[in-house]
Amino acid sequence: MRIDIVTLFPDMFSGPFAESIIKRAIDRQLVNIAIHNLRDYTADKHHVVDDYPYGGGPGMVLKPEPLFAAVEAIKGEEEVPVILLTPQGRLLRQEVVDELASYERMVLICGHYEGVDERVREHLVSDEISIGDYVLSGGEPAAIVLVDAVVRQLPGALGSEASASGGSHVTGLLQHPQYTHPQVYRGWEVPIVLLSGNHAQIAKWRRERSIMRTLRQRPDLLEKAELTPEEKRRIREQPVKLR
Repeated sequence: MRIDIVTLFPDMFSGPFAESIIKRAIDRQLVNIAIHNLRDYTADKHHVVDDYPYGGGPGMVLKPEPLFAAVEAIKGEEEVPVILLTPQGRLLRQEVVDELASYERMVLICGHYEGVDERVREHLVSDEISIGDYVLSGGEPAAIVLVDAVVRQLPGALGSEASASGGSHVTGLLQHPQYTHPQVYRGWEVPIVLLSGNHAQIAKWRRERSIMRTLRQRPDLLEKAELTPEEKRRIREQPVKLR
């Protein structure tokens, strides 16, 4: 996979992409990430990328000329998804991540200031994505989140393929409680079932705790989760008691 990122602040990506899973994926040549400074695609000596909005109002708007020039130079004649990171986009849910992970290539545009000229949306961008219902200073943090979520879905990016398929929001449930050594810490013991070696009982315990944790913390996720009739009955009869 190749990911091109158009940004006003290229240095924001150097740290996150030089560590952990993304770095390993780059080293294994599973993904190629290229960062492009939007100012390099301006035609004036001051490298101006923004201007006041027509009709008045606060803030500045990213101009269309450098954005079109950047994206067209990056993708050439190739048909490539061009994604604008913006609060107005569709929410980055796991199914969207899975969709993006199937692409061979994509271009990400990091929005900034009061947004982009509407002609960019209408004639350059093919998709708009938001990472949540809140305001960021720019699209760079959102791009980092998107890339991290997508890269970890690539075959070979994680140490275990089960890690990608078993996480929260993949199964539709939040993850069950996890424990490691020591067995007793400050008087708090690891649940005895996890020490039993009975894998069926462990799986059952984890499933129950996962469901109840989701009920407590993200009940909205249960609407799409695949639950058995017995699990649905237990949720109705015993809502937030298991721990």
